[in-house]
Amino acid sequence: MAGRPSIPTNSSALIAIIADEDTVTGFLLAGVGNVDIRKKTNYLIVDNKTTVKQIEDAFKEFTAREDIAIVLISQYVANMIRFLVDSYNKPVPAILEIPSKDHPYDPAHDSVLSRVKYLFSSESVASDRR
Repeated sequence: MAGRPSIPTNSSALIAIIADEDTVTGFLLAGVGNVDIRKKTNYLIVDNKTTVKQIEDAFKEFTAREDIAIVLISQYVANMIRFLVDSYNKPVPAILEIPSKDHPYDPAHDSVLSRVKYLFSSESVASDRR
């Protein structure tokens, strides 16, 4: 398809993660972690010392990298940079908000879920008019 963004196939695409230490550690143990030649990682551990600027920079870096297909971000962290998450509109890398151990998932704040609800509500309205 013309104009459709593609995931690089010459090497495997990565999953990036921005979350608390326990969540990142779980994903690293599952094999998600990567460190490239420039010592750049595909994860950011967010704790009480992490600034919003550091989170913003990591989000911008991960969404700009061509080797990342999915960015997992804890929902409470996404709420800190909600304006960036909500304004991101590219299909690749996909942004998925996940719960963390100390902060339960709230579907009302999930930007992807709200876009899907909007899409289906507008489709149902359009189909009723036919």
